Amino acid sequence: MTIPVSDTLVDVESLVASMENKMMGSQLRLSPDYCIFRTPTILARHSSNAYIPNCFAFGPFHRCQPNLKATEKIKVKYLRELLLRSSNPDAMLRECLNSVKEIKGKARDCYAGYIDLAEEEFLEMLVVDGCFIVELFRKDADVVAKEDDDPIFSMSCMLQFLNHDLILLENQIPWLVLQLLFDKTKASTETNSLVELALQFFRTMFSYENPINPSLFFEKEIKHILDLLRLSLVLPSEEVELYERKKQLNKQPSEWQPIPSATRLNEAGVKFRRVVNVKSILDIKYSNGVLEIPSLLIQETTETIFRNLISYEQCLPHCKPVFTSYAKIMDNLIDTPHDMEILCKKVVLDNWLSPEDATHFFNKLYNDTYVKDFYYADLCNQLNDHCRKWLPKWRAAYVHNYFSKPWAIAAQIYAIIILFLTVFQSFKK
Repeated sequence: MTIPVSDTLVDVESLVASMENKMMGSQLRLSPDYCIFRTPTILARHSSNAYIPNCFAFGPFHRCQPNLKATEKIKVKYLRELLLRSSNPDAMLRECLNSVKEIKGKARDCYAGYIDLAEEEFLEMLVVDGCFIVELFRKDADVVAKEDDDPIFSMSCMLQFLNHDLILLENQIPWLVLQLLFDKTKASTETNSLVELALQFFRTMFSYENPINPSLFFEKEIKHILDLLRLSLVLPSEEVELYERKKQLNKQPSEWQPIPSATRLNEAGVKFRRVVNVKSILDIKYSNGVLEIPSLLIQETTETIFRNLISYEQCLPHCKPVFTSYAKIMDNLIDTPHDMEILCKKVVLDNWLSPEDATHFFNKLYNDTYVKDFYYADLCNQLNDHCRKWLPKWRAAYVHNYFSKPWAIAAQIYAIIILFLTVFQSFKK
């Protein structure tokens, strides 16, 4: 059957057959095993450098980048050092390859997208990259000795690069590979788990004030390093647990509106208090006019970890947008550099960037993201209810109009002095 279209004949039957082949041959269902994704362009366009590695390629997505080839020698050097600690290095290498070969299929299923690597290349990549990461964590924790000329620990910039490269969504090695290689190469004298070593390496990432209990992760299926860091925030969080309990009782999510900025809340009489001995930075609480916020360190890698955690939550099927909710509430609080200064004075934020750069970072953080379940809806409603009360509302308007500028403050002081003198003069008379 053919249909004339603008002097061109279209063979519909051939087209039907072709389209049916495409529908039959394509993987149209999203695999539940996918956990390592390429960052969607709509997110990456806001800050492309936050999603691409600086020096080290882990996994297949950035493996062929010319600017990352030089560090492959460092990974091989670490592999060699790891093997040489065994009594039979050749046998140890063979055992690592054979063990990873058995789970190679599961590892490949973790990557969402086409992998342009032959089976042997993919296996070699998993072993080299995985052993490097395991050896890096052991050296960082002084489980094994570092050489004086160690190419990572003798150069502070290399550790900074790795703190960036290891947390990228596109640059992950499946945790099951890391755990297997860790177990195969573990010495009898080692007592730390891989989870403990990894959290130790990233100890300054979120201003952890207390060590995280490794037992929290025992029954959790960790997918990769980025997933571990997310779990380190979500699992200890009392607020996340409370939200989940409420959701089980009432499946209808609370309606909410954005909260005023830190400046506006301050004008309305809300006090900001830093929480000490907190389990998670996610545990923001409000009670009796006091907003308690766990301290957060804002440094060079903060944007990288925030953006990749948000991208991960946006891409992973059925993932709860806990961290995306946190980014959203922080953006509400920080609208201008003055908001940043207020939170820094209260030691809520420890900002190593300029106030302008840090403010810009929060303002652009969750653009083009979607939050179905907002974890701070009740908190927002409580703060907005406080600001709607007549006294905080009047106080906010008064402070904003008469104490926001130096000349207005001077005028108020002058008026108070005149009033005092007038009353005093009247009293004398």
